[in-house]
Amino acid sequence: MKTTKRPLVILTGPTAVGKTALSIALAKAIGGEIISADSMQVYRRMDIGSAKIMPAETEGVPHHLIDVLEPTEEFNVVVFQKLAKQAAAEIYSRGHIPIVVGGTGFYIQALVYDIDFTENDEDTALRRELEEQAHREGAEALYERLRAVDPESCESIHVHNIKRVIRAIEFYEKTGKKISVHNMEQSQNNSPYNFAYFVLNDDRERVYERINERVDLMMAQGLVEEVRALRESGCQRDMVAMQGLGYKELLSYMEGEISLEEAVYLIKRDTRHFAKRQLTWFRREKEVTWIEKNVFDYDSQKILKFMQDFLREKGIIL
Repeated sequence: MKTTKRPLVILTGPTAVGKTALSIALAKAIGGEIISADSMQVYRRMDIGSAKIMPAETEGVPHHLIDVLEPTEEFNVVVFQKLAKQAAAEIYSRGHIPIVVGGTGFYIQALVYDIDFTENDEDTALRRELEEQAHREGAEALYERLRAVDPESCESIHVHNIKRVIRAIEFYEKTGKKISVHNMEQSQNNSPYNFAYFVLNDDRERVYERINERVDLMMAQGLVEEVRALRESGCQRDMVAMQGLGYKELLSYMEGEISLEEAVYLIKRDTRHFAKRQLTWFRREKEVTWIEKNVFDYDSQKILKFMQDFLREKGIIL
């Protein structure tokens, strides 16, 4: 029986696994346009540290949600969901297929299952109180407050992601319900899309090696200068944008807290930890199709053919 749901393709996986090149090949093969599900590439002037695709590298494939916000603006799952839906509507209007590409699992889940975030957006008094606590007592104290009421959320939220920690506490305080439970319930929603959810993966040591090489390349490309320019333009470490991997560590270096060597070590270490958390998230997701690169002998054409065959079976492409 043919579905009437609109098609949606997701291509995700740990950082540095090779999503970008594969996404462009897939888009060209199936008439797709790419929606970035990356929490940093959305920002202008944050190119090197976010490993942002440059216009010359897109091979003519339209990319959405890249370079659409200033670093001073806040980007979160609610904003992503709104912008991604708008981009998808434009893509459908051209008769093309949206391909969501990136490693932010919560953003992808929010779009695929149309998670409702409207329950606690009105009253901001508690949010301000929690922000003041974070400023006064530090991120760790706030994180322990969350752990006391919703330890499950602490498994997927990093201690220094203060915005998400605050949102989780706020949700519990206002509704008496754990946000982890709410998100799990919402993720059981029937998706409004006929979707295929691919997770590209590789041997862990190979991923870690690529992460280390990528950080070295970023440093050679001028990441220090990029962060310095952002700092001089008024970007401060408490901004959401400046919490990104590579940015916060180099800000610590520029403020004399650590050496440059320590900063690079921390970027590599924390990016490896991030890749591990990404995989933990994707393993918990339902209806995902894993693509292990070694199974396909690291042959991108074999991977592409597998994906196209899968999309045909799902009725996403002819």
